Amino acid sequence: MTREKLINAQNISIHLFKVIEESNLIQAGKSEEQLCLEICDLALKVFGIEKHWHKKIVRSGKNTLAIYLDNPPNREIIEDDILFIDLGPVVDGYEADIGRTYVLGLSPEKWQLKNDVEKAWYEIQKWYHSQDTVKASVLFAYVATKAKEYGWEFAGEIAGHIVGKFPHEQPPDPKSLELDIHPDNHNDMSLLDADGNERHWILELQFIDKRRQIGAYFEQLL
Repeated sequence: MTREKLINAQNISIHLFKVIEESNLIQAGKSEEQLCLEICDLALKVFGIEKHWHKKIVRSGKNTLAIYLDNPPNREIIEDDILFIDLGPVVDGYEADIGRTYVLGLSPEKWQLKNDVEKAWYEIQKWYHSQDTVKASVLFAYVATKAKEYGWEFAGEIAGHIVGKFPHEQPPDPKSLELDIHPDNHNDMSLLDADGNERHWILELQFIDKRRQIGAYFEQLL
């Protein structure tokens, strides 16, 4: 039942992104902050989404190199830009975590980066589900290798984490990495939670090109 609820939350969030695109919200001349506020307003008006379980992110240009924990200065979106949006809507009490990349203009390098991070995500998902068991550290290493295969660098300190009914499970030790896809988490990802329930994982990819100062992002349920 939990997975069905999470999939429903994700599907509604994906629909939100489609409405964002159809509403032509993503335009040069706006600040990241302004676009983020407009997206949240749209989410509330169209889908009744009031809560977001993590900070709402819109990052463009050189800010696409920043990882989740960073808080780069608010930047104006410009022509021929690349940007990504990372949202954590709570739908009917369950968490979604969705990240998508957008390119304004025709830059082949930016479109390649956007397309590669999405393609790699599905390749990693396919590999993960073909394995009998996978340690979080092994999956992280596979993600980093996949980024290099595509000619990019993996930027994230983690490659994903759990989600669930809001608020999701927290580790006994706040410093523990057992609920993150991290190089130091050597636990099997199929381990059950403290109540004996299946854990549900998000896979998040951030590929970057430091020389060109651009990055792309793709995230959803693994």
